[in-house]
Amino acid sequence: MMDFDARLLSGISTLIAVAETGSFARAAQVMGLTPSGVSRAVSRLEQRLGLRLFDRNPRATTLTAAGQRLVADLSPLLSTMEEATREAAGEAQSVQGRLRLNCDPWFAKLILAPRLQGFLDAHPRLTLDIVVRDRLGDLVSEGFDAAVRFGEPEPSGLVTRKLLETRILTCASPAYLARHGRPAHPSDLAEGHECLLFRDPVTGQPFEWEFHRNGKVLPVKVQGRIIVNDVATSLAACAAGLGIAQPMALGIDRALAEGSLVELFPAWNEEVFPLHAYHPSRHLPPAKVRAFLDFVTSAVASRGAPPVIPGRVV
Repeated sequence: MMDFDARLLSGISTLIAVAETGSFARAAQVMGLTPSGVSRAVSRLEQRLGLRLFDRNPRATTLTAAGQRLVADLSPLLSTMEEATREAAGEAQSVQGRLRLNCDPWFAKLILAPRLQGFLDAHPRLTLDIVVRDRLGDLVSEGFDAAVRFGEPEPSGLVTRKLLETRILTCASPAYLARHGRPAHPSDLAEGHECLLFRDPVTGQPFEWEFHRNGKVLPVKVQGRIIVNDVATSLAACAAGLGIAQPMALGIDRALAEGSLVELFPAWNEEVFPLHAYHPSRHLPPAKVRAFLDFVTSAVASRGAPPVIPGRVV
């Protein structure tokens, strides 16, 4: 059995710092050490474990498969230890440091950015590092504290909380309808209509189109020459008359009210798409993560979203 000592804990802390920052030099700055000191600490840990944890070259430092597994297992434990220590010192409610977030582009633009000032004002010792992209990825090995994503949760071992569900609409612009005519039924889209396809970030393939009404699901095979992976781009292309799109209802109220987008099948719009928040720590998430989850819950509630349901591990 491997004896535990302070050097092992120090090596684990250094390992996670390098994984979070992406380099030995940046980890050294965060930890107040020299790059050579960080390198030696990682080397000692590798020798102790008998594993190579990083692949090193002049351009990049990346975790090996063994390193990724170790960081994924240990990061929540280290976070819990740090939070428990702060709690014992009476600092459990102190929201401070860097909060690194992985955000869906549409959520970041529509809900997060307009409300950030209030969140920052409430927590003046907190800094935000917001990464906007279309994939969840590996929160732990990439150093994220939390994520907010649309879509059904991918199997990950993370704690996830459903924040809201938004309907999927089928829309076109008046210019498109003037040129191609208005389809009377979803099945009309199978022929003679140009549809704007949206790439599923999980499979890499365009989402299939479905229409929901009274529990009935109608799949329709549509065609289109444009595939996108960004909601804003899809909406702009739709408004420009390039094709029919299936956007989320969340955020397009104004376009529908002004008439720049026209909903085509209001009787077939019962399909819903969820928004989830994720974080790695199962038992005691850091105060900064708890504060962010409370903020996001309040933000979506202010848009008339349904109540938040309890989190679960997926």
